[in-house]
Amino acid sequence: MLNGKRVIAVIPARGGSKSLPRKNVRSLGGKPLIAWSIEVARKVDEIDRVIVSTDDAEISDCSRQFSAEVYPRPAVLASDHALVIDALKDLVKRLSAEREAAEILVLLEPTCPFRSVEDVRGCLRLLATGEFDSAATFTDAELNPHRAWKITGQTPEVFIPGAIPWVPRQELPEAYQLNGAVYAVRIAGLMTSSQSVLFGRIGAVKMPRSRSVDINDAIDFFVAEQFARQGTDA
Repeated sequence: MLNGKRVIAVIPARGGSKSLPRKNVRSLGGKPLIAWSIEVARKVDEIDRVIVSTDDAEISDCSRQFSAEVYPRPAVLASDHALVIDALKDLVKRLSAEREAAEILVLLEPTCPFRSVEDVRGCLRLLATGEFDSAATFTDAELNPHRAWKITGQTPEVFIPGAIPWVPRQELPEAYQLNGAVYAVRIAGLMTSSQSVLFGRIGAVKMPRSRSVDINDAIDFFVAEQFARQGTDA
C-alpha cells in the first residue's frame, strides 16, 4: 500500500508480436522476458497485486509460474492497433466489479526488463507527495531534438526552427525521452484520460540508459543479452 491506498501492478503482454515473435516468453539471462517485470514488481513492498494482462495461453502459464495473477485480455484489445490504456481501463473495470479498491496502478511494460525496485519506488514516491497525478521514467534522448531534421520532398530543414545541429553536444539543452520502464498513475485519473497514460500533473524519474533498454526487435534483444550477462548497474 502507498499512504493507505492499495496499489496494483499491471504487466500487459500480447502474444502477437511481429517484430520479434514470442518475445515475452523468450529467454533472457536464463528466464523468460516477462519474468523480469514480474520479479521486480513482487519485490516492491508497496505493490499489493501483480497482474499480467494477456491474450496468450503460453504467456499466461509462464506468468503463473513466476507467481503473477493472470487476467485474460479480449482479442480486440490485443491487436496491433490497440492502445494499452484501453486494455488497462478494461482491466480496472473488471477488478472494480470484483470489489478491488486499488487507487494506484503501476504499469510495467515487459519489454523493459532492467528497471530496478528503486525506479518503481521513485515513481510511487512522487504520487505519495500528493503533488502529482501520474509519473513515469525517462532517460537521455537518443537524438537531441536540436539535431533532428524533417524532409519535405527532397529538401531537408531543421525540425526545430532556428536550431543549429552542429552545436557541440555539451552546449545543447538537455533532452529526455520516455523509456517505457515504469508508469505510476492514479486510477481515477486514468479512467477519464482519453489516450495518454500520463495526465494531470506529471512527475519524472530519471533512469540511466543501462537500465533503459527497450526490446522491440532482434537487435534490441541482442543488446539486452549483453547487459544481462554483464549486469546493468550504473
